[in-house]
Amino acid sequence: MTDADDAAIGSTAPGRYGAVPAAVTVAETILGTVWNVQGDASRPPFSTEAPRLLGIALPGAPNTALRQHASVALWLGPTSWLLVGGTAAGLGDFAAKRAALEAAGGALFDVTASCTAWTIAGARAESVLAGGSPLDFGLPAFPERACAQSTFGGVNTLFYRPRAASFALIVARGHARAVWRSLCAAAAPVGYRVLAPRAFV
Repeated sequence: MTDADDAAIGSTAPGRYGAVPAAVTVAETILGTVWNVQGDASRPPFSTEAPRLLGIALPGAPNTALRQHASVALWLGPTSWLLVGGTAAGLGDFAAKRAALEAAGGALFDVTASCTAWTIAGARAESVLAGGSPLDFGLPAFPERACAQSTFGGVNTLFYRPRAASFALIVARGHARAVWRSLCAAAAPVGYRVLAPRAFV
């Protein structure tokens, strides 16, 4: 790694950084719409109304995710889920759905403005993430379409694995730059390419 390469670690400009050849790619991930859904999925009418109103089933097993068309529902806890839509209008009328979910015993919060995401992909993605998080990212422990909450670089992070060699990291917007720099620093020893921003789903 040259001094010039080292100085550029943490840049968001597309290009190659760190060791050669690059073993992973990293990119900003565009979150069209992000809603936090809360309710008791074992009790009607929430159990029946939530999937109908949101257009996607809410995963019942811990640390799992479900995808439907351009939306993904991520398990946060027994009564809480993060719903991510690929476009700003992808999940529909927020006010109407919030009112309907409240009538069914649930709650809905628009957290789009407070979330940022990054994606890392490639053969060394698991080892890069392991350098900044206590989670086990190996496929047996963290299969495709799984999600888990932990930390990366000391920052609370929600990890989602859409494909075998790809992970999305969702963090609070105020910590976005710190997590990006930690991700780049962890990837530098194996080499990485920064790609243009891409859609979450």
